Amino acid sequence: MNNSFRFFRNTACKYFPCHDVKDSNDFNCLFCYCPLYLMEDCGGNPKWNKNVKDCSDCLLPHRPKGYDYINSKIMEYNKKKQV
Repeated sequence: MNNSFRFFRNTACKYFPCHDVKDSNDFNCLFCYCPLYLMEDCGGNPKWNKNVKDCSDCLLPHRPKGYDYINSKIMEYNKKKQV
């Protein structure tokens, strides 16, 4: 995928890719820090260690469609807060 507002690949980062992946060409760096971290039900696969959320095995924000997923979760969260 080409860099755009939905996808960005930073191959100059010394941590790239920060997760083990089969193909780094589709690794999205746009959400280096996941905006869904504070959501208990983020849709990813976090591990919990004494109330600390460990997302190191989650690739949800780094997938090509991660932008769309994250935006939909934020919109869903905002709709619930307005009720």
